[in-house]
Amino acid sequence: MRRRPARLGDRRIALATPAVAVLLALAVWPLVQLGSMSVHEVTSATLNGDWAFIGGANFAAVFAQPDFGRVALNTLAFVTVVTVLGVVGGFAAALSVASSTRGGSFLLGMMVFVWALPPVVNGSIWKFLLGDRGLLNEIARATGLAPDGVGFLFDPQLALWSVALVNAWAVIPFNALIFRAALLSVDEQVLEAAEVDGAGPWQKVRHLLIPHSRPTATVLTVLTIVYAFRSFDFIYVMTAGGPGTASTTIPYLAYVEAFVKLDYGSGAATALIALAIVIVLALVYARDVRRNEAE
Repeated sequence: MRRRPARLGDRRIALATPAVAVLLALAVWPLVQLGSMSVHEVTSATLNGDWAFIGGANFAAVFAQPDFGRVALNTLAFVTVVTVLGVVGGFAAALSVASSTRGGSFLLGMMVFVWALPPVVNGSIWKFLLGDRGLLNEIARATGLAPDGVGFLFDPQLALWSVALVNAWAVIPFNALIFRAALLSVDEQVLEAAEVDGAGPWQKVRHLLIPHSRPTATVLTVLTIVYAFRSFDFIYVMTAGGPGTASTTIPYLAYVEAFVKLDYGSGAATALIALAIVIVLALVYARDVRRNEAE
């Protein structure tokens, strides 16, 4: 009696089972543990013992912190700067590398290099450039523009903006590559017809390239917001959230609560607050992707 061949659905389930198991082990289970920590009193003294259930006390304590309002505003300002500069700068950079000229190819290669740098390396380079004795401050002192230097990373009024600008600089290459793919998909005959009608470079950008790139811009905006909101590496390397809490954001606050103050319950609650915001943004992204696919 011949064996009946396995159905396609059974094969797919068999192939997907290892991936699902890994996902559950590395993603879902840690989230379950995070949720459990957020409603228990978990400190360095009780981490390996029994956790006392305290309900929403950790969340209430996070919101009641004197600096939480400022941290929330820091996060909003940080995300806004990174998103606006990242998307607008990415589109401008894409326009400059859309051509296949030698200069455009060189600039494209440099952007790929910047994008490929690990955030820790990138942040360390910018910390050297913006430090009190960094390259930019030495130039400012030598030229007399700022005899006392500029506290890019130490001035409470400048630290957050300095890190945000560096984060925007790091995300521009990725956005430029995606925008470039969208620009290259524009029909050449449409561009030639616009030139015949007397459209200049700015008219082509305004009336052809920007409308054509709008769906891509929508998706990239959501992705950049998510990237900026969960950003941790640059803040950790460049300012460590300081001075004080001047450059602390909600994700970095979760790190401070858990691994500096060793209050793992409060850190878990802060991390879940950040996770909830990211999930909302992810749902917006998924909706936009489905809408663009439908169109």
